Amino acid sequence: MCFSAEADLIAGAVVGGAGIDALRHVRHRREWAVASLPLIFGAHQMIETLTWWGLDGHIPAGIGRAATWVYLVIAFLLPALIPIAILLIEPDGRRRRTVAPFVGLGAAVTAVLMFELFTGPVTAEVKGLYIAYDVSLDFGGQITALYVVATCVPLLLSTSPRFVIFGILNLAAVAALAWLMATGVISLWCAWAAVTSIVIVIHLRAGEGSGRPALSAVAPT
Repeated sequence: MCFSAEADLIAGAVVGGAGIDALRHVRHRREWAVASLPLIFGAHQMIETLTWWGLDGHIPAGIGRAATWVYLVIAFLLPALIPIAILLIEPDGRRRRTVAPFVGLGAAVTAVLMFELFTGPVTAEVKGLYIAYDVSLDFGGQITALYVVATCVPLLLSTSPRFVIFGILNLAAVAALAWLMATGVISLWCAWAAVTSIVIVIHLRAGEGSGRPALSAVAPT
């Protein structure tokens, strides 16, 4: 989510480029999930560009509505995808068992959000410097809190110091960005998606450069 169609388009291209670089540095199949996140983030931003254009009347309204649905589907899948990605690259068996419950939590959040998406009214409208999406969630505050827990806490449980530090910064950034959007100032989620993608690329590049063994050799089954 960004503050204009142009910003979404540019951010999507930049983040997507980072995603291609991330995939180039995958050394084990367990890394594919985390390496694919930047590409997903990039596609997410580009899809929102179509939502902007649909709301502004630059493309047929039907295309804009379809883009809104696809955008929300991706957003609602993230609570399930992110914990899985962190779980797969975690080499320590006991730590993986600690992360595993968040995979279940994320899947439950995704299931609730998808149910509401496909059964209730969905709206999108431009409000200042962001698009406001409304899925008419029951217990929206609680679901949002669980969404944040599912996507942020697994980073804090990683044995990678890089991910733990980023997890702390991520919680602070999520709070700040949510406040900016809630107060109607601006949406800068696309910028944070770019930062997240760069962190993923750095992690994969650093691991490749250190000559780390394949995850299958260090991770107990």
